[in-house]
Amino acid sequence: MRNLFVTSLLFIILCSCSTPQEENLSVKNVMDDVITRLYGEVSPAAFDSVNTNFMLDFLTEKEKVVLATKYQYFKVNVPVTVSLMRHVEQSIVPFWLEESGFVKTDKKVKNVQYEYEVWQKDFDAGWVNLGIPGFDKDRVVYFISVGAQNKGDDLKITEQYPSEYSLEKMEKGAFTYHDWSDLKITELPEELEGQILFTTVRGRAREAHVEGAFRKTIFPSSAAPDQIILTWSEDPTNSVNLQWRTNTVVKEGTVKYWKQGSTDSLSTEATVKVMEDRMLYNDRYIHRHTAMLSQLEANTTYEYRVGSAVENSWSELRNFKTEAKDINAFSFIWFGDTHKDPKWAELLQDSYVRHPEIAFYSIAGDIVTTGLYRDQWDEFFGYAKDVFAYKPLMPVPGNHDRQDGLGAWMYYDLFSLPENGPEKVDKESTYAFEYGNALYVMIDATQPNEAQTEWIEKQLKNSKATWKFVMFHFPPYNFEEPYLDIQEEWGGIFDTYHVDMVMSGHIHYYMRTKPMNAGKVVNSFKEGTVYAVSIGTHGNHDDIGQEPYAVTRYKDGQFYQHMEIKDKVLKYTTYNKEGKIVDELLIDKN
Repeated sequence: MRNLFVTSLLFIILCSCSTPQEENLSVKNVMDDVITRLYGEVSPAAFDSVNTNFMLDFLTEKEKVVLATKYQYFKVNVPVTVSLMRHVEQSIVPFWLEESGFVKTDKKVKNVQYEYEVWQKDFDAGWVNLGIPGFDKDRVVYFISVGAQNKGDDLKITEQYPSEYSLEKMEKGAFTYHDWSDLKITELPEELEGQILFTTVRGRAREAHVEGAFRKTIFPSSAAPDQIILTWSEDPTNSVNLQWRTNTVVKEGTVKYWKQGSTDSLSTEATVKVMEDRMLYNDRYIHRHTAMLSQLEANTTYEYRVGSAVENSWSELRNFKTEAKDINAFSFIWFGDTHKDPKWAELLQDSYVRHPEIAFYSIAGDIVTTGLYRDQWDEFFGYAKDVFAYKPLMPVPGNHDRQDGLGAWMYYDLFSLPENGPEKVDKESTYAFEYGNALYVMIDATQPNEAQTEWIEKQLKNSKATWKFVMFHFPPYNFEEPYLDIQEEWGGIFDTYHVDMVMSGHIHYYMRTKPMNAGKVVNSFKEGTVYAVSIGTHGNHDDIGQEPYAVTRYKDGQFYQHMEIKDKVLKYTTYNKEGKIVDELLIDKN
């Protein structure tokens, strides 16, 4: 192991007087370089042995200094005491903590689920520099509070990094993690009350995570286009979007397309974006290609292939059909949670064969289990095979598709969706589109409810569609965890503008309600909304309690919902994995 005395001295000097802007170094770019070097010097067979001791031998002294000082930093105008709350069950203390002068106290902080030990250090006015939580992935990352050493001082925090996480008041009832704001502090030492609390997200555990972190995709990229998927971002009667994947050897992409039966070929160039998953050792970088075909003719079948003229690498021939104008007879299929389950993919293949006429598919979130692991998206596309290359997929994200407060950037890179959602939420997460005589309001329920309410009401109020459908991940009504906040925020809007059906997942069981209005069962579909919860992967309940508002329920199984619209009549049919009809519903508006 390298000389810890020299390392410790460097830590103390940097922690007390360094300015983070002095060098263009960050935890991310250091770890990017370290992992690149590691891939060049360590065999994949040894990746499982990479741990804290390995890293302390492998890192240079300069890299250790960055990891010890640039995870979190800020400036204070007066002398302060920094209290660092560290999860008691994290087995290895961050390598820099004691070396930089922090001392473990006998104080404890608790929230409703976890206990933290308190480490403290005094700092003079100036920079405060703190290091990574560790090389493991204990999601209960440390958080800090800061208090002036002299009670009369007016403490000011400036030049905070990261700047996106708010400063709050350290007190009972305060939350520390933005991705789990219900995890509130229940117990803290009296001396910490009223201090400045630095909030964070649990996803920061990933920033230097290497222990048990290396992954391998079973569907690596190549020069041949794959993961071809259709979506819409504009009018389905005259446009369609295509996305696909190649390795990074392929620098450009093109779609060639023509009307079925025609020899007149058109082409559209794709935009190309690099996607990186640093810990995916056999396919770290890929290229994601996206193209939009516009000025298409309605009610027309087009054949197409995607690929690269430079590399002379093309996909097989596929086709899609544009929406007919003024259509009022069509069908679509939706799933609850899929979690990239190969058994769900078998259900998908069966549905495609059984219902070749459908216009598109939807998934109500939790498409994969860990949304920031690209190998899981590779499994989703790999198991789905070619279905979405023929029928568009219009999904919404679930809590598993965005992870631990780090957002859903992989989801956005993979799907090209409408950007007509609320201003205060991520583009392509919440959106609306029309197909035939139906409006689809697709909501990202992992984003703040109140930031979307006005937009949701506007979509429903201004639509003249015969049918109004809403899809989002968290079911407002369910036996396990009724989402009262969603009921209160959006339920009245659904009632006022008569949403026909709300489609959700998350709970891993199947349930369909009677028509409901204002939280109560009503006599007819004309008076109320049907709330449906479904699951594409396996269930996880021994008991599903009691639900007086439910018509049909199944605690286990895998299902899909076929929605057939013929003008003012909706036929809702649920199929199980064996292809049997397990639930049916007919709504007639004539």
